[in-house]
Amino acid sequence: MNPLDIFDVKGDVALITGASGAFGMVAARVLAEAGCDLVLAAGNQAALDDISKACRDLGAAVVSVNIRPSDEDACQALVEQAVKAFGKLDILVVASGMNKVAPIEEMTPETFNSVMDANVSQTWLLARAASVQMKTQGYGKIVLVSSARGLLGHPAGYTAYCASKSATDGITKALGCELGPTGITVNAIAPTVFRSPLTAWMFEENEEAQKVRAGFLSRVPKGRLGEPEDLVGPLLFLASKASDFYTGHILYADGGYTAG
Repeated sequence: MNPLDIFDVKGDVALITGASGAFGMVAARVLAEAGCDLVLAAGNQAALDDISKACRDLGAAVVSVNIRPSDEDACQALVEQAVKAFGKLDILVVASGMNKVAPIEEMTPETFNSVMDANVSQTWLLARAASVQMKTQGYGKIVLVSSARGLLGHPAGYTAYCASKSATDGITKALGCELGPTGITVNAIAPTVFRSPLTAWMFEENEEAQKVRAGFLSRVPKGRLGEPEDLVGPLLFLASKASDFYTGHILYADGGYTAG
């Protein structure tokens, strides 16, 4: 057997939420190039159209859905779109979510709850809807997006985000145990800072960016910030048969940041 065959996802059907975001776009392009059929979901129609076109240009069959996973009905509708279009759902990548930063005395309960809803409740609802379908197939790969902040705190007003990603880690572990006997694996990728439209300023060479970057890199053994391609290997591993014996894990894509 060719050992690379276990990474083959050609013909698999993948649902990616937050497909117009930094991680979602990486996931969409990687799985498109790997031969998956895709259901791409996002709330930003223009950005969704762009990534959908890019994936079609790579040869993927793409269903584009302008829906955020905001409630139970929306999450169920996304799974149904995949089954209606392609007859099954093999891979769920939950790349949707948000962060709102403020000191605790300035963060309103509404703000805190909005982050928890986007990062925790919606993740749980998507995993719930996908797992029902995947159980009928006896196979499925659920890949959640956590963060190094699920393990570590942050001094700059991250109470909502850190709490939400800690909860994502808890969902990953609990569902990994619960769904393990069914043939479904549940794992999470937890990046640290990597290049995206939101973090582009940290990669610049001005004085402020250099100062912030130097402080951060003093904690990163690999000595650099993350690039989108650093997420490719972990995603393909967790989305393929290569990870069949791995479930309930948090895979830190962080250059060693959480190890020290």
